[in-house]
Amino acid sequence: QVQLVESGGGLVQPGGSLRLSCVGSGFTFSNYLMRWYRQAPGKERELVATISSTGSTTIRADSVKGRFTISRDNAKNTAYLQMNSLKPEDTAVYYCNAVLYVNYWGQGTQVTVSS
Repeated sequence: QVQLVESGGGLVQPGGSLRLSCVGSGFTFSNYLMRWYRQAPGKERELVATISSTGSTTIRADSVKGRFTISRDNAKNTAYLQMNSLKPEDTAVYYCNAVLYVNYWGQGTQVTVSS
């Protein structure tokens, strides 16, 4: 059974940090490109960051460059999203996505940035 399970979301004040984790199981994690998306209320799902299967290449959306870092540990079947200098506009449900010939999705984790 394929699973992607996100964790690490929560409530944080503006300027704070969170680290999201996404653990994959039921498939060969190290073969898959991994992505983080987010979806704010009333908005379309937005691609936040992408990391290649080996971790050698990363891409981030302009809105998070300099603040968010995507990484992965294939030995632990885990992808991460380190989020620093958080802003209220970062508030959203964050989803991880595994891509090869098929797409797998996690259930999402809520991130709320508010004072």
